Amino acid sequence: MVALAITTVMATVVASSPDFGKNPNESRLERIKMSPNYVDGQFHNLEPTQHLSGDRSYLSAISRYLFQKPEHRTPSAALPMIKTNLKALDRNRDLIIWFGHSSAYLQLDGKRILIDPVFGGNASPFSFINEAFKGEYPYTAEDMPDIDYLVISHDHWDHLEYTTLTKLSPRIKTVICPLGVGAHLEHWGFSPLNIHEGDWNDTFKLEPDFTIHILPARHFSGRGLERNQTLWASFMLETSSRRVFYSGDSGYGKHFADIGRRFGKVDLAIMENGQYDPAWKNIHMMPEEVVQGAIDVHAKAVLPVHSGRFAMSRHPWDEPYIRITEASRDKNFQLMTPVIGRVVYLDDAGQTFYPWWNMPG
Repeated sequence: MVALAITTVMATVVASSPDFGKNPNESRLERIKMSPNYVDGQFHNLEPTQHLSGDRSYLSAISRYLFQKPEHRTPSAALPMIKTNLKALDRNRDLIIWFGHSSAYLQLDGKRILIDPVFGGNASPFSFINEAFKGEYPYTAEDMPDIDYLVISHDHWDHLEYTTLTKLSPRIKTVICPLGVGAHLEHWGFSPLNIHEGDWNDTFKLEPDFTIHILPARHFSGRGLERNQTLWASFMLETSSRRVFYSGDSGYGKHFADIGRRFGKVDLAIMENGQYDPAWKNIHMMPEEVVQGAIDVHAKAVLPVHSGRFAMSRHPWDEPYIRITEASRDKNFQLMTPVIGRVVYLDDAGQTFYPWWNMPG
């Protein structure tokens, strides 16, 4: 009954709040209907994918999340963070800065790229759900330099945040996103001329030396009660000298090996690692599967994301780092685990990282 009441309240809020965005309609929906991945009124994964495995229902999962919280889901103290002056960086140096969860800033061949920025204090429509870990968070939209390319993987709240994006919109030149996600952005004031939406395996050659490929992921979408009206995706970013892969949110699947066969070596794989649960095994990866996915795409270096800022699942907050570190020990890639805000230079193979998640208490 509690879960049902929550669902009813949520439906009411959806109808009145701009944060929820807007589902595709009219011309955008006509384009979506042409996608081979859109069948019977919604998008589908390449492989059969049950969102909740076992005997759990959606409502029981909500109730379990809200009212059966295990210990150690959040850190006992504020996490270490570095405040980097992004506007002072040499834009001709290839680098990445992780902002926590799945938000990251990239520089590639002089391009400034922002991935799934979420700088607000919670990743949900309600202030009491998915609150950020304790401590003062050092980054805001105002700290970002002008952005050449904004990459959005899908429309879930922890990847697409209304407040952050509306503040950033005047300084974003071009948006790359999966089919349908542009409807949210247009609803929030982004010009349709600046939005490039694509299906899986669509390619955008944006400059002579810069290409973004929209690629499959194994997940789902939706900001309210209606699911899979927009697409979810992974991405390959290619310059004349480097490839960077971003998994987006994804369960493990055959698409990783397909991507590896298509592109060959990847200089950096930014991989989802966190917010997993046995009941969600088809739509989120366990850390050991993250390692296998990185191997499948032939990654030279791996930066695990989707953890370190929000507790959206029931596992201990530091478990993703412990497990991926152990699973990566004998593998032929460099595991990059920077603290939030640290500059990681993509041409410096000698950089070392320390286990910052080993905190007292």
